[in-house]
Amino acid sequence: MNMIIEKKIEGKNLTIALSGRLDTTTAPKLEAELKQIISGVEELILDFAGLEYLSSAGLRVLLSAQKVMNRQGSMIVKNVNETITEIFDITGFVDILTIQ
Repeated sequence: MNMIIEKKIEGKNLTIALSGRLDTTTAPKLEAELKQIISGVEELILDFAGLEYLSSAGLRVLLSAQKVMNRQGSMIVKNVNETITEIFDITGFVDILTIQ
């Protein structure tokens, strides 16, 4: 299954809604999108309502986005399903990310 990235920019706020799977195949796509668009963003919201699966490749992209946002603002991950919440717990990402 593929991943769909929907972006919404309001001023310095960027919301990215992800649907499908964030894995080794789709992570580079998200990484490229973020690199293009993240400069000047003060609040990055990642909406995982439609995200079903997250792999270690996806975690890497989240980590690098978090590092950038630590310097220039904040990053919030919201609407995380149980499976992904479990992944965040096991990997310790629950302490790195702001999850709502």
